[in-house]
Parts: sequence; structure tokens; C-alpha cells
Amino acid sequence: TGAISSLQRQMEIQESKLRRIRSEKEMLQKQLREQEVQLQAVSDKFCSLTEEQKQEEMMVMMEEENRSLQQVVMEQESQLAEQNKLISELQETISQLRAEVVTTRLHLLKQKQAQKEIQSQAEALQYKELQTRVALERISTKFERYRSKIIQATFSVEGIHKPSGELTDDEVLEAMQKIFNERTELQQMLKNKGSR
Repeated sequence: TGAISSLQRQMEIQESKLRRIRSEKEMLQKQLREQEVQLQAVSDKFCSLTEEQKQEEMMVMMEEENRSLQQVVMEQESQLAEQNKLISELQETISQLRAEVVTTRLHLLKQKQAQKEIQSQAEALQYKELQTRVALERISTKFERYRSKIIQATFSVEGIHKPSGELTDDEVLEAMQKIFNERTELQQMLKNKGSR
């Protein structure tokens, strides 16, 4: 946004210069027309004089006047050429600034779209994380219930001492292994007696 404002300020300055130069150009053209009118007036005056006066009085004055007016006309034409060149340069600069403004706006629009996409992805990830946490809590609850049932079943068997405090998973497994081993031994003993 700052870049666009800066470019717009530059563009306004260039347009202001362009307006001032065009105004100066119009003034120079007006002066040129006035000089042409003066030249025409002198020429008309020269035509209205008698042949004798033309030769004696007006010839020198006319030549000087013509030289002076021609010099002024040449200077003004040169200034006009410079003004036209400067106007062309300013118009080109303004076009470039406008193009930069458009490019900057397009860049900002793309950035906003990318930001929206990232925001959307972040929201989707947050929702997924929430779902995962809920599922994890559900699984943890089920696991704790299942573990509690295993402990209850294990330590309700005759001959197994009930725990006095919190049990670790290794302690539960050890108790289950003990029950399994005793049952296996009992089955083996019963099988041996039956065969005898």
C-alpha cells in the first residue's frame, strides 16, 4: 500500500509538471502569434508608405525589426521544441508509473490470495488437530477401561495378592504371566495323572 501511495504521489507530481509545461507552451505559442501579428503590422505599415519613404526611412528599421522578430521566433520555436520533448518524456514517465501501480496492485492481490489460502490451510490443520485430540482422548479412555478390567480379572484369581497401590504395566504383565504359568503347570499335571 505504501508503494502504491508513493507511486501515485510521483505520478501526481509528474502530471502537475506536465500541466505546467503545457501552460508554458500555450503562453509561448500566444507570444509567437503576437510577434507574427506585430510583424504583419510592420509589413502592412511598410506597404502603406510611399516608395521614397520606404527607401529612406523604413528600410533600416524594417531589417532590424525583421532580424529581431526572426530571432524571437527562432528562440520561441526552440523553446517549444524543448517543451514538446519534455512533455513526451513526462508522458512516458507517467505511463511507466501507472504500469508500476498496476503491477504493485496485482502483486498485493496475489499476496492476499496466498494469505487467504494459508489461513484456510491453518484452519483445516487446527480442525484436524482437534479431531485427533478427541480421538486420542477416546482411545485413552478405552485403554484405561480395558487396563482396569485386565487388572481386576488378574488380581481376582485365587492365590494372587491384591496390590496395595498403583500398578505399573510390567507388574500387571508379571502377574498375568504367573497365572498363565500356574495354569499351564496344572494342565500338565492333570494330563499326566489322566494318562497314568
